[in-house]
Amino acid sequence: MSIELLAPAGEKEAFLAAVKAGANAVYLGATALNARAGAGNFDRETLVWATEYAHERDVRVHVTVNTMVKEGEMSLVDDVAEQLALCGADAAIVQDLGVAARLHRLLPSLSLHASPQMAIHNAQGAQFALDAGFSRAVLAREMNLEEIAECADTGIEIEVFGHGALCVSCSGQCLFSSLVGGRSGNRGQCAQPCRLPYHLEGAVRAQGYLLSTKDLMTLDSLVQLREAGVASLKLEGRLKRPEYVYAVTSAY
Repeated sequence: MSIELLAPAGEKEAFLAAVKAGANAVYLGATALNARAGAGNFDRETLVWATEYAHERDVRVHVTVNTMVKEGEMSLVDDVAEQLALCGADAAIVQDLGVAARLHRLLPSLSLHASPQMAIHNAQGAQFALDAGFSRAVLAREMNLEEIAECADTGIEIEVFGHGALCVSCSGQCLFSSLVGGRSGNRGQCAQPCRLPYHLEGAVRAQGYLLSTKDLMTLDSLVQLREAGVASLKLEGRLKRPEYVYAVTSAY
C-alpha cells in the first residue's frame, strides 16, 4: 500500500511548488471558513484554476472548511459549497458537524475529511466520524503508532501529520490565542502566542521559548506509518513560503 503525500498551499506560488515537487494531493483554503485566515488562500477564480491544473496532472485537491461556524454564518457555507461544486474539489476538510451535514446535503458526492480540529484521538472518535459520513479522519498530532493502527482498524481512511509545527495544546483544543489576544485558532485566527519567549517565575525559574514545541519530522518512520494503516501523510505549512513547501515535499 502506498501513502498519499499531501502538501500544503497557502497561495498560488506554494500550490505550484507542491505540485512540481511531487505531491499526490494538495490542501488549500477558500477565502472563507478555513483555519488559516492569514494565508493568501484561493478565491473562486483561482480555486477553479488550481483544481484544473492539479487534475490535469493527476493531483487531488482538498479544500479546508475547518473552522467553527456560527448560526448567522451558515450562508457562507452555501457559498463555499458552490465554490467546491464549481471547481470539482476532491474533498472538504471539516471541523464543524453542522457544516459537515450541510455540505453532505448540498454535495452528496463530495468526500468529507474529519479535521484535526475535531480532536479525534482514539478509535471511538474514528468510528464516530465514519458513522457521521466522513470518509477520512485526520488524526490528532499527539497519537502514537499503536493508537493510529487502532483507528485504521475501524475502516475509515487515516491521515496523519508527518512534518511541521506541533501545537502546544491537544489538537483542536487550544484556547491560548483566543484568551490572551481575542484571536481564536478554531476561527482561523491563531496568533501563535506559544511561539513567543516567556519568563517563568516561582520555585522554578526559566526564560526562553518555553512553550514552543519542536517540529514533527517522520522521514525515518514512513514504513512504520504505512504498516499502521496510514493512507495519507500530511505536511504542515499553509503559512510557509513556496521554497519551504517545495523542499519539504521533495524530501518526502
